[in-house]
Amino acid sequence: MCPQATPKSPTKSPTAEANLLFGESLVSKGLLTRRGLIEALNEQREHGGRLGEVLLRLKKLGEEDITHALADYLSMDYVRLDDMSKIDAETARTLPENIAKRFCLLPIGEKDDKIIVAMADPLNVIAIDTISLKMKRKIKVVISSPQEIRHAIETIYHGSDVEEQQLRDIVEIEVGGQEDTFEAEVENEVAATKPPVIRFVDLLLSQAVKSRASDVHLEPQEKTMIIRMRIDGMLRDMVPPARKMQAAVLTRIKILSEMNIAERRLPQDGRFKMKTSGRDIDVRVSSIPTIYGEKIVLRILDTSSAGQDIEQLGFEPKLLEEFKTILAQPHGIIVVTGPTGSGKSTTLYSALNHLKDPTKNITTVEDPVEYRLAGINQIQIKHEIDLDFAKCLRAILRQDPDIILVGEIRDKETVEIAIKASLTGHLVLSTFHTNDAPSAISRLIYMGIEPFLLASSLNLVIAQRLVRKICEHCKEPVTLSEEVLKRLNIDLKETKDAVFYHGRGCNMCGDTGCLGRLPIFEFLVVDTDMRGLLIKRASESEIRAQARKQGYGGLLESGVSKMLQGLTTAEEVLRVTFTEDTKA
Repeated sequence: MCPQATPKSPTKSPTAEANLLFGESLVSKGLLTRRGLIEALNEQREHGGRLGEVLLRLKKLGEEDITHALADYLSMDYVRLDDMSKIDAETARTLPENIAKRFCLLPIGEKDDKIIVAMADPLNVIAIDTISLKMKRKIKVVISSPQEIRHAIETIYHGSDVEEQQLRDIVEIEVGGQEDTFEAEVENEVAATKPPVIRFVDLLLSQAVKSRASDVHLEPQEKTMIIRMRIDGMLRDMVPPARKMQAAVLTRIKILSEMNIAERRLPQDGRFKMKTSGRDIDVRVSSIPTIYGEKIVLRILDTSSAGQDIEQLGFEPKLLEEFKTILAQPHGIIVVTGPTGSGKSTTLYSALNHLKDPTKNITTVEDPVEYRLAGINQIQIKHEIDLDFAKCLRAILRQDPDIILVGEIRDKETVEIAIKASLTGHLVLSTFHTNDAPSAISRLIYMGIEPFLLASSLNLVIAQRLVRKICEHCKEPVTLSEEVLKRLNIDLKETKDAVFYHGRGCNMCGDTGCLGRLPIFEFLVVDTDMRGLLIKRASESEIRAQARKQGYGGLLESGVSKMLQGLTTAEEVLRVTFTEDTKA
C-alpha cells in the first residue's frame, strides 16, 4: 500500500479555500451533492486529510472519479496505467522502489528532455523535489489513480515479465554457442554449476514467487521440456530451458534440495529455502520417474501466510463466530476437509495461531511440515524409520499436550487415537479428503469408526474450496442464462435486481479476468440434534438436511453468496462445487 503522500497536519494540508474550490467543481460537475460536500468538509476539519481522501473514506466518490476531477481542476493530464505498455520499465526502475512506494508515484517515460511522473498527489511538493534531486532531471507531472500506480509499482519492480524476458535471453542468447559443452556435461553435476543453468533456475524461482504461483511443474517430453506454474489454481506455461540445458536444470534443482542426483529410477523428496522480495520462501520438491525422464514439482510455500489471522480467512461473520466458539472448547475434534490445494493447511495454521498461548502445550504431527510456527512443537513424519501418524500420536499423548494437530487422517488407527485424545480432554485438529462435510462422516464410519464415538468426540467439520476472484481492473457486469442460474439453484424472482460480474481480461490479470483467490466454506456443527442422528446411523442426505436446518449452507450456497457480492463468477462457483449438495 502506498502511504499517504501528504501528512495530515493542518500546516501542510491544502487551504480551506482550495478544498472548497475543488469541492465546488465536483458539485458543478454533478459528481457530488451540496450536502455531501458539507459533510466531507466537516469530516476533513475533524480528522484531517485531503478532500479526495475524505470523499473516498466516506464512499461519496470512487477513486477514478476523484482522479479525473482533480486532473480537470488542476488542468493536468490524466494517464491510465492499466496498460503496462504505456510505461517505460527502464525509466521507471531508475527510481528506487522505496521512494516510489513512499510517495505513490512512478516515472513512466521521457518527453522533451523531461521525466514524466505519474502521481496520485500532484500537489506534493516534497515528493516532486525528492525525485527531481534523485533522478537529476526536470519533472513533468501527470495524474493517475493510486490503485493503478500501486499495481504498476508492483509489476515494474516485482512483476514476472521482468524475469520472463531474462529467461528468454538466457535460452536464446547465452546458451547459444555452448551446445558442445552442454552436450558433454548434460548428464553430470558439472553442467548444473554452469552460470546459465544457475541463472535460469534462480530466475525461474523468482518469477514463480512474484507471479504468486503455488507450484511449478518441470515435465520432460520426448524432444523438449514443458514448464508450467499454477497461479490461482490454474496451470500456465512458462519459458522452457534450451534443450541442451534441460537435464542440467533438473540436476540443479536436485542439488538445491539435497536429493540424490544419481538416482533417477525412484521417486524422491527434498526441500530448500530461498529469500526473495524480502520474504522467506520454503520450496518443497518432489520427483517421479517418467518415460522421458524425471518430472519435478516445486511447491512454493510463503512462510508469511502461515501467520495469517483467523479474521482474514474469509469466513462470513456468522461462521467466524461459530468457529471461534468451537475453537474455545477444551476438547473434541475439528476436521477440515477438501482436495489438495483447497487451503486446508492455511485454515488450520490460522486456527493454531488463534489458539497459541504460553499456558498451552500445542504439538503437531505433519507429513510434511509445511510451515515452521514459533512456539509450537512440530513433528515430521518419517516413513523410512516407521515413524507414522499413529506412533507419533501415541507418543504425543505422553507429552502432556493441550492441543494436537494431525496433518492428515489416513487410517483407522490414527482416527481411533485422535478420538481417545479428544475423549480424554484434548482438542484435536486435522484434515481429511472428502467432497463435502457430510461425506466426511460417512467416510469415517466406512473406515470402521463407531458412530457413537464420532457423536461423542466430533465438534465440527468444515469443507473448503478456493475460487478465483474477479480482477478489479477489468470487472464488468454480465448476464447469466436461466440454465446457469438453475444450476446455481438461484431463484430468478429473488435475484431479479441482482448484478453479476466477470472479468473481461486485461494486462493486470494476464487476460484471465481473475486475480487472486478466496475460500468458500461449508460448516457441519455437531450439536445435540446432530449427535442424535449420528448415533442412529443416519444417512448422508439426512445429515446434510439437518445441517441446512441448522442454517448452514453448503459449498454451492457459499459460492453463490460470494458471487452475489461481486467477488467471483458463476463459472468459478460451478467449477469447484456440485449442485447436488443443496438438493438434500
